[in-house]
Amino acid sequence: MSASIDTHGTKKVLMIAANPGTSPTTGWPIGFWWAELTHPYWTFAEAGYQIDIASPKGGDLMADGYSDPEDASGYSAHDILSLGFKKSATHAALLTGTKSIAEVDVEGYDAIFVAGGQSPMVTMIDDTALHAFVARAYEAGKIVAIVCHGTCILLKTRLSNGDLLVKGKTWTGFADSEEAFADAFVGMRIQPFWIEEEAKKIEGTNFVTANMFKPFALRDGNLITGQQQYSGAAAAELVVQALGR
Repeated sequence: MSASIDTHGTKKVLMIAANPGTSPTTGWPIGFWWAELTHPYWTFAEAGYQIDIASPKGGDLMADGYSDPEDASGYSAHDILSLGFKKSATHAALLTGTKSIAEVDVEGYDAIFVAGGQSPMVTMIDDTALHAFVARAYEAGKIVAIVCHGTCILLKTRLSNGDLLVKGKTWTGFADSEEAFADAFVGMRIQPFWIEEEAKKIEGTNFVTANMFKPFALRDGNLITGQQQYSGAAAAELVVQALGR
């Protein structure tokens, strides 16, 4: 592990959640996915970490409707952890007036954790400032964890030598099978592209997936990735294993 990571005292994690956007395929308002923020947050809190939440552009954050445990669809009604976070005034306030990554010094953190949702596929995929921020964190020896649709940034994030960060890496993200299931569930095409489909076009990288909608996360060096919304806590546990408690 790089000497830049503080192995003494309280560990610090910067969680990055997507800013609100609008889907070009569905027309829906889109944002971050509740469980991909709250479940890792709880894992880090249980480990005694200091946790900050930022976003690429800063400001107030909005969650995807289907991820809301109170949404009429009932899609995430089981997610009582997110419900508790949402109902806690202290925690809910962490999602208002977030700092932008431009206001954050990555050197002050031991790890970064990028949450997914529908918004990353639109607002993060071509955000070169975010890609550069993630690359800086990685090259500084920080643990870089990314889950679900947040992993779309790994299709384009390049290191200072010009190589893709995922060159020679094994990683995961939202699976084509899960995209097909989601499209069938709502009765329309949701995403403008599919991560697995695009990753398989990249030579020299190894994109893998496990069973649909089951917890799956893996670590390759300083890179940790999780497959989908049920993999946030698993990815966070790998961060804790890497950094210690």
